[in-house]
Amino acid sequence: MKTLKVDLDDRSYPIYIGADLLGVADLLLPHIRGGEVMVVSNETIAPLYLQPVLEALSGLRCDSVILPDGERYKTLDTLNLIYQALLEKRHSRKTTLVALGGGVVGDMTGFAAASYQRGVNFIQIPTTLLSQVDSSVGGKTGVNHALGKNMIGAFHQPVAVIADVGLLDTLPSREFSAGLAEVIKYGLIADPDFYQWLQANMSRLMARDRAALIYAVEVSCANKARVVAADEREAGLRAILNLGHTFGHAIETEQNYQGLLHGEAVAVGMLMAAELSQRMGALSGADVQGLKRLLIEADLPVQVPSGMTVAEFHRHMAVDKKVADGIVRLVLLRSIGDAYVCSDYDAALLEALLADCCTV
Repeated sequence: MKTLKVDLDDRSYPIYIGADLLGVADLLLPHIRGGEVMVVSNETIAPLYLQPVLEALSGLRCDSVILPDGERYKTLDTLNLIYQALLEKRHSRKTTLVALGGGVVGDMTGFAAASYQRGVNFIQIPTTLLSQVDSSVGGKTGVNHALGKNMIGAFHQPVAVIADVGLLDTLPSREFSAGLAEVIKYGLIADPDFYQWLQANMSRLMARDRAALIYAVEVSCANKARVVAADEREAGLRAILNLGHTFGHAIETEQNYQGLLHGEAVAVGMLMAAELSQRMGALSGADVQGLKRLLIEADLPVQVPSGMTVAEFHRHMAVDKKVADGIVRLVLLRSIGDAYVCSDYDAALLEALLADCCTV
């Protein structure tokens, strides 16, 4: 087992990474301050993994709530199911919420923890690759709105993250590949050595080699932990974690969260950001083609969904959380491993990129 630390002074917390960690009481119990626990899962994950967690928490007052599965249910209406369960079971502000699921469960459980009785503790047990390497770490919580993704939420850090790569054995191939998009992101934004490792070892990851997975999750989480420790509330540096997300969120919103998975949309968005970086004179054509090959090897899409228009991109990008003073800020690349937030890009180059991508 690998243990990392997200360094946030008195709110620092560990990330445990390994195999066969689910249901290990010694990892869970030290992070529960009272005698009450509410486990939040969904209808897909609960039949597979809820019982070992409940057994590890035996001796405590432990309840559970099961949510519908899917990004389209990441809404205020679904969030209310968590509040309803907490209130019906009379959980106090000393309760601890445990998020057992992917990014949707983690984001909603975190938001419920941030707001229930003005804030309670929560633990992340991410069950997808995407949530293990990205959404479970860093304290971003929230729900979607029909007009924009993750537009309602709060920063609220977990007290621990338990990433068991063994849980990925049951993950559908499409969702596994979606998680690889976020893994690739970490190489692109801040770790060129890791990016080279990914180019050499993608076949091992696609085969779900456990040693390779533990390494990829560890390096991804370490990169994110460093960024979060330096800029917890995204005042500056942390925005680089959104490489590809402005374009990707626009795609997800236009499809009403029922088309491409989040990681798939981010993959398309990252390639768009790389292509814009190339047009601005930063990346080489070889860099862009290398990224495209890596995404294809990870079985990820590389083209904007058919029928999406430039106008639709502009409409959704205008409500992106990185918009400042009416300017859409984009995360671009100076080179592989060196990302930055840019607001002075050439608007004509962006327009041409969108037109090209929407007519492929």
